Amino acid sequence: MSLQSRLTAVFARAFAAQGVDASFGEVVVSQRPELADYQCNGALAAAKGAGRNPRELAEAVIGTVDEPTLIESLEIAGPGFINIVITPDLLSETVGEMAGSQRLGVEAVEHAETVIVDYGGPNLSKALHVGHLRAAVIGESLKRLFRFVGHTTIGDIHMGDWGMPIGQLIVELEDRQPGLPYFDPEYDESVDGPYPSDSPVDLDDLSEMYPVITQRCVDDPAVADRARLATLELQNGRAGYVALWRHFRNVSVAGQRSDFEALDVEFDVWYGESTVHDRLAPMVSRLLASGEARESEGAVIVDVAEPDDAKELPPLLLTRSDGSYLYSTTDLATIEMRVEELEADVMLYVVDARQGLHFEQVFRAARKTGIAPPEVGLEHIGFGTVNGPDGTPFKTREGGVLRLGDLIDLVTEGARSKLDEANIAEGYPPEEREEIARQVGLAALKFGDLCNHRTSNYTFDLDRFVAFEGKTGPYLQYSAVRIKSILRRAAEAGISSGVIIPPSVEAERGLMLRLVRLPEVLARAVNLRAPNVIAEYAYEVATDFSRFYEKCHILNETDTQRQASWLALVEVTLKVLDLLLDLLGIEIPDRM
Repeated sequence: MSLQSRLTAVFARAFAAQGVDASFGEVVVSQRPELADYQCNGALAAAKGAGRNPRELAEAVIGTVDEPTLIESLEIAGPGFINIVITPDLLSETVGEMAGSQRLGVEAVEHAETVIVDYGGPNLSKALHVGHLRAAVIGESLKRLFRFVGHTTIGDIHMGDWGMPIGQLIVELEDRQPGLPYFDPEYDESVDGPYPSDSPVDLDDLSEMYPVITQRCVDDPAVADRARLATLELQNGRAGYVALWRHFRNVSVAGQRSDFEALDVEFDVWYGESTVHDRLAPMVSRLLASGEARESEGAVIVDVAEPDDAKELPPLLLTRSDGSYLYSTTDLATIEMRVEELEADVMLYVVDARQGLHFEQVFRAARKTGIAPPEVGLEHIGFGTVNGPDGTPFKTREGGVLRLGDLIDLVTEGARSKLDEANIAEGYPPEEREEIARQVGLAALKFGDLCNHRTSNYTFDLDRFVAFEGKTGPYLQYSAVRIKSILRRAAEAGISSGVIIPPSVEAERGLMLRLVRLPEVLARAVNLRAPNVIAEYAYEVATDFSRFYEKCHILNETDTQRQASWLALVEVTLKVLDLLLDLLGIEIPDRM
């Protein structure tokens, strides 16, 4: 049980003893750290319901609290806020327990669930670009966070690989290379042999073709009709188109996997819309038969509007009038698959906030049709955009969309320049120095994103992101590397860590108080689905450690017991930073 939870239990009993609900005994971190470590604010609300004076109730609560080993002092402030100062022994004991715990004192959740984190979401044919960054790093962080606290997590990239864009690409390729066997309706593999094993296009070809064909479809209705027909024939299993689709998918996955690996983002499954293809027709037929879906002007829809809606909500479209499916259809079938096959308890969709209406429609349809039972959580984890200095979505200097690989190169080069300016990693072997630049660049990129609340837009600022000062990823890495250096020097001097004893210096006490808040910080990040909570806390830990290190000269301390305690505090601080940065997807170099 965390320190804060222990205090809450004490005050819950004290409030219950006064005949009011125990929940009023919740203890939180003090908003006035110069006055107290924690505070309990429940007396004001409890007194109102009980018809009592808040300060009188707070006095009565304090009168029933007898925990001298936990609490050093209690004081009432304002209309009934209870300020709590904990004992130095409790503080050192709690940090010591963290040091000896593999989970740093963070208990695994009592009721573990299967959590699907749907993130990444690239379409076939497209090289990853800056627009894929936020889904990747936010989703990866949430996946790691939920996994650490004890849930079974499945990270699913959910590729867009079965809709209209594929039909469009088939048309574009046919117009460029009409002689390919995939377009011959008479081609028979049993007679003519298998389709070619080598793809006629690579990812660069597909990336160049896609904007061309989308514009052609806009300009020429006949081309758009051909694309719709090709999509329908693919979905109905036309052999040549399916063979071509496999090529498109294979070259896309190969290129995108490389980019995600460079970003240190890993998926447990590489499912796509095509994964649920066999579910689409039976699902639509079942929903029509049950009356949960209906035909409308040749299309099939599910009405999702409710009488008390404040805004008009269009129905969810399952098939077009030509019978082809949409990504709304595959999204609904994917929920069905995740419930039935993956036994999901919660599904988190880490997707651009601008897709909010789509997910509201899909989730309502899933509830209305019974595809998602009431106990299964469906959440859209929306996020804002990465903007350039002009406030619009970030682009290259030429106005194009910046590829993710080029963005990684950009931050790596920025990190390399900062290493040179700060004379960091001088004289290291070239391979090691390049690896440090890569790690620092990725830390800059990820922390620059994750330190913002996910729903906010933010401006990409390379100079600020790669700085070794301020609230940046490189600053946190440098703090952790400095701790590693302290521990190496201590080992070289034959100094060992020992039992953590009560603090004697205010900066030491401040660091300890910060560290013991880890369980509540992670719980809050989980509840809010917000990696920025972790990022902010990591920065606070690093800042408090810096203050501690300025005041407590560990290697020169003459009191050996105090020195051993300080060194143990350094070790647990590194463990906490290592955990926090790992949850953000950030690596710590061994040295700088």
